Amino acid sequence: MAIFLHLASTHRQPAFGRTMNAIELVWNKSSYSTNEATCCVEIAKTPATIHVRDSKDPHGPALTLTPTAWTAFLHLATTHR
Repeated sequence: MAIFLHLASTHRQPAFGRTMNAIELVWNKSSYSTNEATCCVEIAKTPATIHVRDSKDPHGPALTLTPTAWTAFLHLATTHR
């Protein structure tokens, strides 16, 4: 699960909050994500949320986590291999 810890390229995409104000997310692609890989992830951070999505499906669904949940997830992902 170290794929979340090694981020390489970035690109921007608008997202919308509850009030429908545009928030520009900067997506960071995992350095483990390649054109041949089947497990590719990207994350985008805001002060209040962490967004996670499949880099091969950038218009598909994204998981949104609080910073506390993201930290707990990273801890579990890196200690339970």
